[in-house]
Amino acid sequence: MVDVKEISDKSLDAASFGERIERGMAYHLSPSHLFDHVQDATYFEVPAFLGGKWHIPQLFDNGTGLIQLPGGLSLFRFQITKFMVLEVLAAVLVLLVFVWLARRVAHGNRPQGKLWNLLESFVVFVRDEIAKPAIGSHDAHRFLPFLLTLFFFILALNLIGMVPMLGSVTSAISVTAAFAVLTFLVVVGSGMKKMGVVGFLKAQAPHMDLPPALKIIIVPGIWLIEMFGLLIKHFVLAVRLFANMFAGHLVLAAFVALIGAVSTTYLVWGVAPVAVLAGIAISVLELFVAFLQAYVFTFLAALFIGSAQHAH
Repeated sequence: MVDVKEISDKSLDAASFGERIERGMAYHLSPSHLFDHVQDATYFEVPAFLGGKWHIPQLFDNGTGLIQLPGGLSLFRFQITKFMVLEVLAAVLVLLVFVWLARRVAHGNRPQGKLWNLLESFVVFVRDEIAKPAIGSHDAHRFLPFLLTLFFFILALNLIGMVPMLGSVTSAISVTAAFAVLTFLVVVGSGMKKMGVVGFLKAQAPHMDLPPALKIIIVPGIWLIEMFGLLIKHFVLAVRLFANMFAGHLVLAAFVALIGAVSTTYLVWGVAPVAVLAGIAISVLELFVAFLQAYVFTFLAALFIGSAQHAH
């Protein structure tokens, strides 16, 4: 004889199970929840037993707008965020490491120890494989300090982003845009210093042997395209670094979020090991990407600087 009550209870359990999965997926895998773990904030996320969030003390009334607008709106907000803290940390680490290296190099001794040899190999690589081929041996030494700073600062930020609970600074478009703007200023400034303002602007259009009538039409059009291309190249420079770092950490956050999505069901025992292994694999890939993206950004910056040193 069929027990109607037993069938009803099983149906309710199945419905409850499905609802728990649906609610978990809707919350933990929602874009807003995933983006919160990747984007900048005024706090550091820590495990629940440590408080969940460590808020960063604000010096200026918790980020009150510097310019107040009608309706209670503010034009600018000054907040100390975790990305600012991590940038200062990366800058201090790079400074300390290379002050230590400079003092040893100044004595003229041969490199000793793994750290000294590792750092010098990176410096020589940036000089011989990036700066000289892209800019030329004659001018490379002038831009080497900028390229070395760019490479090691981006690398330090990328590696800090691999530490759990900190955050990837280079996954913020505002940060990568600042690197691109600095590169743009170096490119344009160095080109104008070498050729003069008018000479640099004229050099953006290649020399072409054309009849005067065609030259009046074609040369201005090509010049506008080249100037637009100069801006686009640096815009893409910012987007490339941002997109690669943001996407990698977003995928990593999604794998971890899968555990939370099924944490209220027995599926967690099967999902958790797979998600952890996938997270480890993605982390290894991200470690490679951290070095690769620092190299790509620095190499492209060197190419842009080199192109500004020579007329078309």
